[in-house]
Amino acid sequence: MNISIIGAGSWGTALSLVVAEKGHDVRMWAREPEIVENISNYHKNGVYLPDIQLPENVTAWSDLGQALKDAEVVVFATPSHTIRNMAGEVKNLLKGTERIVTVAKGIEMDTFMTMSQVLSEVLDGVVSDDYIGVLSGPSHAEEVSRHMPTTVVSSSNSKQTALIIQEVFMTPHFRVYVNRDIIGVEVSGAVKNIMAIAAGIGDGADLGDNAKAALITRGLAEMRRLGMRLGASQETFAGLTGVGDLIVTCTSRHSRNRSVGYRIGKGEKLKDIVSSMNMVAEGVKTTRSVYTWAKSLNVNMPITEKVHQVLFEDLSPQDAVFQLMTRDPKEEIIF
Repeated sequence: MNISIIGAGSWGTALSLVVAEKGHDVRMWAREPEIVENISNYHKNGVYLPDIQLPENVTAWSDLGQALKDAEVVVFATPSHTIRNMAGEVKNLLKGTERIVTVAKGIEMDTFMTMSQVLSEVLDGVVSDDYIGVLSGPSHAEEVSRHMPTTVVSSSNSKQTALIIQEVFMTPHFRVYVNRDIIGVEVSGAVKNIMAIAAGIGDGADLGDNAKAALITRGLAEMRRLGMRLGASQETFAGLTGVGDLIVTCTSRHSRNRSVGYRIGKGEKLKDIVSSMNMVAEGVKTTRSVYTWAKSLNVNMPITEKVHQVLFEDLSPQDAVFQLMTRDPKEEIIF
């Protein structure tokens, strides 16, 4: 098949390797001319995954029309806050027969839409909602690109689209399950990044393993609570895109969101951390949108609230922990 990947960051690049090694022809689009030149001339992405050699059937383009030429599957691998604009740029270049896949994890501010919902809205009239799907799960690009065993989920409102995504990406190193609960899959993928920031804060402040175990467990309860309020299945949160992605993002050295939290826990300021990073930590923007969304829905998300206060309201990590630990006594409610 002909696969187009919009975005040549670490995740887009790792996925290009996955599908190219299956024999698919891959055209990547990148805004940065040095990345396009590097991939075209040397089959390497020297900015994001410099040690990985890409196959000959991966090419890169700065022109969207060329990147989308003859595409049968189009993968949106740009940060979540850019998906709406990118979809607008791509819309008039599509035939309407392409399967559209988002691998971005986030909730749009103001609209509170998931990424598949943003794509559905922007591409309406060209691409059927049934042709839009999601690939998500516990999957760091650094490990995927080195053929380390990884298991993820494809999801769509259409079973056929979910199965096509599964077939396109499935390899002996990259196992793909189908989960039809697309809202649960996307809510999990977004909220777990907030919890990873919280976990990093705890690590940076040296709060210990007991605190991290509590954070992951209660963070899962928050993810499930919000998802079920929106009609998701609670079983999804016990799966790969729920507890699986939550564990890896809260504990891995590859996690950008955990890294942001760690540096905050060590006393750095958010603006200094963000300005020093060449990759996006999705959880920072997602904290704003999910915090506001949860309030509008009257969904109780105390960890999310404290992360928001630490990031944007100058609450110290120590005070955030104290406030969480001294809330009124409760029974343990999982959702």
